[in-house]
Amino acid sequence: MPSTPQIRRPAVSDPLAPVVRNRRTVLKAGATLLLSVFAPLPAFAAQILAVRVWPADDYTRVTLENDAELKTTHFMVKDPERMVVDIEGLELNPTLKGLVAKIQSNDPYIKQVRVGQNRPNVVRLVFDLKEEIKPQVFTLAPAGAYKHRLIFDLYPVKEADPIAAMIEEGNWTTGEKAAPPAGAAQPAQPPIAVQPTPQDQLQALKPDIKAEPRAELREQVKTAEAQTRPPAKGGKADKLERIITIALDPGHGGEDPGASGRNGSREKDIVLAIAKRLKGKLEAIPNIRVMLTRDGDYFVPLGKRVEKARKVQADLFVSIHADAFVQPTARGSSVFALSEKGASSSAARWLADKENEADTIGGVNVRSHDKQLASVLLDLSTTAQINDSLKLGKSVLAEIGGINRLHKGSVEQAGFAVLKAPDIPSILIETAFISNPEEEAKLRDENYQNQMADAIVKGIRTYFARNPPLARNRLT
Repeated sequence: MPSTPQIRRPAVSDPLAPVVRNRRTVLKAGATLLLSVFAPLPAFAAQILAVRVWPADDYTRVTLENDAELKTTHFMVKDPERMVVDIEGLELNPTLKGLVAKIQSNDPYIKQVRVGQNRPNVVRLVFDLKEEIKPQVFTLAPAGAYKHRLIFDLYPVKEADPIAAMIEEGNWTTGEKAAPPAGAAQPAQPPIAVQPTPQDQLQALKPDIKAEPRAELREQVKTAEAQTRPPAKGGKADKLERIITIALDPGHGGEDPGASGRNGSREKDIVLAIAKRLKGKLEAIPNIRVMLTRDGDYFVPLGKRVEKARKVQADLFVSIHADAFVQPTARGSSVFALSEKGASSSAARWLADKENEADTIGGVNVRSHDKQLASVLLDLSTTAQINDSLKLGKSVLAEIGGINRLHKGSVEQAGFAVLKAPDIPSILIETAFISNPEEEAKLRDENYQNQMADAIVKGIRTYFARNPPLARNRLT
């Protein structure tokens, strides 16, 4: 039987095949695009913009300013003492390498620093230390003219005793002083009269109170009270040795330059120079000792300034500043005291807000900031302290008016954080407007700095003449 021939049918192409292929292509491309959206972008290393080192006896601060927030880990190594810091997301650049040259031989805590690329995207810093330290490592968000900052604060394990440090400067019980710096010699000045406390006088009578007749007891109490009064005008005060401690607070410092003048003057430099002159003049008066909240170019938080004054049991707190305003025509000196009920003027409020920003600019480690202390200082600020501050401010303002125009003829009040010691009369002096070209020139002039210091000394003496300090202890 003959085979049936097979009929070859022409292949019919699937009309949907191109569509399926096209759809697969589109889906594949879409999936690729979707994955690329969610895939991590390649990491870009942060850039170190500046490095700064602020050595001081209180602590040494190292600042790395950068264009993005940095993540760090650190650990301590013994024998010899070292601090090792790894910074992620960072590539070594010439600015960071320059940190090595920033370490000075007289730095109290850092011997040297080594910088290297530990591994890709991680830079390692090794601080070779001169002694054991307590480090604080933290970051600061952009503030003022600064971008992101990475801060290393190196504190000594054993903090210095501020009273012991002052005693080393001279024999305070006899009024003999250490030799003043060159050019700071002052004529001998009479001591400030001291008012014994009624409590001290009456305490001496206490053991014999029961044995004495009422009339004789009243006479003894009357005598004790009479001895507490200031001597009559022209009279001679009984000799009573009493160390008077004055805390001088040069504003700003370190990371916080304060205001600046047209010719490049920085507030932090001007006020430190005036404070040092003032210290020498005050210590020329027998039985007065002076503590500077900072004696160099480094930052001290506002609360720490108050704490330092309280640690040395200061009788007065005088904060020294050089004002600035948006208009260069503003001029004149001012004196401020604390206010419990708001600022005495909008200008005083504006200035207090600006000065209170110092912690933001200078850089405070929020995690270690003693918020409870700040609250206590605020709550315990008393009417009596403010009244004494106003008296002190009035005396100082009257003397400053003799050497410079006054911005306002009375003591102003506002909520300055640095004036909140509850038990210390405290004032803030704006010596002049550094933003005014004429007054900037004055502030830079050594003669004006001396005149300003002399005026403040006279104001303090006038205050004590009218408000003798209470006797506390012959040795403290």
